[in-house]
Amino acid sequence: MKSLSNEKTVKRCDWCMGNELYIEYHDKEWGTPVFDDRKHFEFMVLESAQAGLSWITILKKRENYRMAYDGFDPQKVARYGEKKKAALLANQGIIRNRLKIEASINNAVQFLEIQKECGSFSDYIWSFSKGKQVKGKWKTIEEIPAKTELSDRLAADLKKRGFKFLGSIIMYSHLQATGIVNDHITSCFRFMS
Repeated sequence: MKSLSNEKTVKRCDWCMGNELYIEYHDKEWGTPVFDDRKHFEFMVLESAQAGLSWITILKKRENYRMAYDGFDPQKVARYGEKKKAALLANQGIIRNRLKIEASINNAVQFLEIQKECGSFSDYIWSFSKGKQVKGKWKTIEEIPAKTELSDRLAADLKKRGFKFLGSIIMYSHLQATGIVNDHITSCFRFMS
């Protein structure tokens, strides 16, 4: 999809305005259905790191995360030991929070277990919406919920499976980012995409 960031007449969700990186993310990624397991894992790591911070902070560090986390290969991340943990904690290009880093490694292990059980993580997560995109019909950004019954169910199942740092609010962000939920406001050009 071509970025429309230079076209002033294009209506977008208000949250992305004022920052070119946000606009590009909004125009090309947010709300676009994701079926690639590595991309799901990337968003899980990034959204977990974002807890308590702004999403723009994470977007600015995204390339650093890609390098630090071996392109978000869950098989590699699942094998990280103490030496790699220390390197991540020393990496100024990412969020250096011990609990978030340890959670990302733990979650990689659990992610691989879901792949074994379900064939792919994508199949697993899309099963919560019966394989269909959930479309919000919000007129304003203020109407969009922080979490829903869908994210509550998903977060509870992930917690039961041993995932950490992925509560209902974080998982709702994941559902939005990966297009399982399309929460573009109704006047946004991406609402119907």
